[in-house]
Amino acid sequence: MPQLSAAKKQFVLHWGEMGTRWGINRTVAQIHALLHVSATPLTAEEIAGTLSVARSNVSTSIRELQGWGLVRPVHVLGDRRQHFESMKDVWEMFRIIIDQRKRREIDPTLEVLRLCISEVDKSDTKDDYTKERLREIYEFFGDVEALYADIRQFPVSTIRGIVKARGAVRKLLSMSMKGRR
Repeated sequence: MPQLSAAKKQFVLHWGEMGTRWGINRTVAQIHALLHVSATPLTAEEIAGTLSVARSNVSTSIRELQGWGLVRPVHVLGDRRQHFESMKDVWEMFRIIIDQRKRREIDPTLEVLRLCISEVDKSDTKDDYTKERLREIYEFFGDVEALYADIRQFPVSTIRGIVKARGAVRKLLSMSMKGRR
């Protein structure tokens, strides 16, 4: 069993706690964290032993992480057991997480808002206030989806460059705002 250093243990525990805040099962998040900081791929047995969780829980969690595209099985020469590793590129990892969250949260919300607006439009009672509130939030989510689609087209290297250039962009924007006054 891999021994966790104090730093690894703290990270795994924290990532599990954050996972629950993000709506992810604690064990799923802890397994992801463990695999992310492991220099070598781990077997399900090693994961179960290191985290003191049931082997069945590890299997279920690994399948969920594979479904998200964050963990993949790998084969180790001379070992017939299946090993797992986490995606190591943090930028690509968060891109996948954002893709999944959009698909699971934003897309259904937009669909429900479309249906609600349609119902308000068909209704015999005039409820302009509700209609306006629904349209406002629908437009907001539509704008978020459009921004996501624009950013999603960029390669990860471009997004990294944009993030690293944020100080220059902030300076440029603040100069632009001063010029308007």
